Amino acid sequence: MGKVDEECITGPSSIMAQEAKPAVPSENTSARKNVQPGFSLKRYSWWIQMIVYSIFVLSGQSVATLLGRLYYEKGGNSKWMATLVQTIGFPVLVPFIFLVSNQKQPAEETNRRKYSPVLLVSLFIFLGVFLAADCMLYSIGLLYLPVSTYTLVCASQLGFNAFFSYFLNAQKLTPFIINSLILLTISSVLLVFSPDSSDSSSTKGKYAIGFICTLGASAGYALMLSVTQLAFRKVLRNSSIRMVVKLIIYQSAIATVVILIGLFASGEWKSLTKEMQNFKLGNLSYLMTLVWISVSWQIFNVGAVGLIYKISSLFSNVISALGLPIVPVLSVFIFNDKMNGVKVVSMVLAIWGFVSYIYQHYIDDLEIKAKAENANKVSDERNGNQVSEIPLMER
Repeated sequence: MGKVDEECITGPSSIMAQEAKPAVPSENTSARKNVQPGFSLKRYSWWIQMIVYSIFVLSGQSVATLLGRLYYEKGGNSKWMATLVQTIGFPVLVPFIFLVSNQKQPAEETNRRKYSPVLLVSLFIFLGVFLAADCMLYSIGLLYLPVSTYTLVCASQLGFNAFFSYFLNAQKLTPFIINSLILLTISSVLLVFSPDSSDSSSTKGKYAIGFICTLGASAGYALMLSVTQLAFRKVLRNSSIRMVVKLIIYQSAIATVVILIGLFASGEWKSLTKEMQNFKLGNLSYLMTLVWISVSWQIFNVGAVGLIYKISSLFSNVISALGLPIVPVLSVFIFNDKMNGVKVVSMVLAIWGFVSYIYQHYIDDLEIKAKAENANKVSDERNGNQVSEIPLMER
């Protein structure tokens, strides 16, 4: 697909930078012109991939959150089961390894793609264990908090991610990015002022536990995104999309093992049969709910890690935050919640924040394109001088 550069941006900007490299002989000037159609195709292909990954993040997150809420409301109460379904769906991604493995890679790039086994195993174990703990915190938060409050606290991951990205990945906080973060945060904060946000039956103690767990999960998820981006830049250099899929599978597999150990150690597995029988929608609906939660979270993971691979962890988090207001809106049609002006304003602000970030990336794209064109002009001038000197040297 392309390699990750020093700032983990492998989109059209990095492609332009690579195209800008000089040392093209003058007699191949026409050949360089012939490369332009392929270059444009790469740009459009990159944007299409970004859109697909964004759709995966938004759809996977929204469906998984709504089904998770449905699981709790219809009789589910196992925190370990709610955590397990967030990671156990990784086998659906195994076929993608064989599909993308048939793609031909340049021999030079393949030779450079050598990873330390010990370092890779350590990375996968760390991400897997961290993912298991983070999923448990999210499950507790979703159990004890209403959807609007849960969404509000999850919005804090934007600030955490900007903080971690600034120190770990040298992420530049431009005015448009800051504007995007502020708008997306406000869009989620507004949801707490929704008239139906105070209909929680949780006690104050459980509410506090849910708030703290969700806040910790948001910080942990932001840290995990930043560490993943750092891994692509420092450890998984020159990695392919196949490595992206393998990273998701390995960390999910390790997280699943950790969660299964917790499920059996806690003894909650003994009550799962009774929980399924008492599920208000029936046994089949109970199983299908858990299955689709698993699939939805894997779709989300593919989109999130794909955006980290193609752009940055901060952008992945921005797309994730864009989907946070979608859940309350969809709950209007699924759970018959009331629609109000606060939710409408929240959605508008979320879209505004998303456009602000996209516009910043568009500006960066134009700047590097201009630099690439200038570099090509300088290269043409140098090659022209070399052509004029060759006859003199031959004489």
